[in-house]
Amino acid sequence: MTVARPSQRQEHARSLFDSVAARYDGPASVFGLGQYGRWRAEMVSRLSLPRGARVLDVATGTGLVAGDLAQTFDARVVGLDQSAEMLRRASARGIPNFTAVRGDGQRLPFADGVFDAVIHTYLLRYVDDPAATLVELTRVLGAGGRMASIEFGVPTNAAVRGAWTLYGTVLFPLFARTVSPGWREIGDFLAGSIATFDRDFPPSRLAGLWRDAGLEDIRIKRMSLGGGVVTWGRKNGGRQHA
Repeated sequence: MTVARPSQRQEHARSLFDSVAARYDGPASVFGLGQYGRWRAEMVSRLSLPRGARVLDVATGTGLVAGDLAQTFDARVVGLDQSAEMLRRASARGIPNFTAVRGDGQRLPFADGVFDAVIHTYLLRYVDDPAATLVELTRVLGAGGRMASIEFGVPTNAAVRGAWTLYGTVLFPLFARTVSPGWREIGDFLAGSIATFDRDFPPSRLAGLWRDAGLEDIRIKRMSLGGGVVTWGRKNGGRQHA
């Protein structure tokens, strides 16, 4: 079997996150103005999973969402990420029933329908084909299973968007440079990446891609004045968990 070589986009993402894994959570929380935890809590609250559910957490990073899932649902979480350094940090958390798998969210190493839920956070900006990736994520989800995600967004209000642009393009890169060379690179990259993705794949278009992938009952919630977008839904063909 031929293994596809990572694309330039994937290699760039991997190198970015490998470079900051050892010092990620603290700066990320500060630079996110304390909002990331709120977004995670909102996403997890929308899942309604049975105890012991089997969950795939794609782009698990340092395992913050995996830890929330384990605590809330006593879930058995498989955390997948292409960054070996991020996975080391996630494994070091000691999350109960957590398995770390290095892999690509566009080509999952799992059989069809084996998970009760699939979670992905800040993933789709880093893949080559968001529509095909959503189809692949849905493939490993059981009928009636839940999917949820967090993505960054761009505020729709003009005044708020101006402040967001100032922070993202001037202040955040300036502060990031004081942390490490890796954070400097993220600071230079992030705001433009978010704005481009929001332009090409606004939440309304993403909801359509979720439906095309075989998901229904899709809901979208903008948070933090539009800076975060939480989306959730379930796979066709089954009943929602009680």
